[in-house]
Amino acid sequence: MRRKIALLLGAAITLQVVVLAGMVASAAMPLWTGTEVRVATLPVDPRSLFRGNYARLDYAFSTLPEDALDGYRDPRAGEVVYVRLESGDDGLHRYTGASLERPADGIYLRGRIQRERSPYRVRFGIEAFFAPKDRALRLEEELRDGGVAVLKVSTGGRAAIEDIVPAPSPDPSETDVGLD
Repeated sequence: MRRKIALLLGAAITLQVVVLAGMVASAAMPLWTGTEVRVATLPVDPRSLFRGNYARLDYAFSTLPEDALDGYRDPRAGEVVYVRLESGDDGLHRYTGASLERPADGIYLRGRIQRERSPYRVRFGIEAFFAPKDRALRLEEELRDGGVAVLKVSTGGRAAIEDIVPAPSPDPSETDVGLD
């Protein structure tokens, strides 16, 4: 009887370890195999005494335009939505459309609708970037006017933040200062 209990206990522990390892591997998969995508971001809240040193991030594509899901039934909170991104001349990816159906190709992010009424608010799991205290304080200063989130996006649309960098400063030769 003791042997049977020990065997069942060992199987339960092994199952828990396998499930946890699978969860970690699933979360890290975009970092290992994903395509690099750069998107503009703006930090919302740089630190929290309860959660540690992190930056809460906001993206333009986190709030879908009023007509983004026209032609679809009204989605409910928690429903999966796919947001298509295309690269601009500056190397940053921007919103080009949304769908309740998974796109056949291209770069897209898989998110979940948080608010059921239009404009829809979407969460992608890339809304917080945790950093050591010194780095978080430096990011707070560097990202006051925005930054660039370097994401890795898997073929299924899952994204993970690889890094946050300051937004490139505009080229002074291209700035219109109005001194005519």
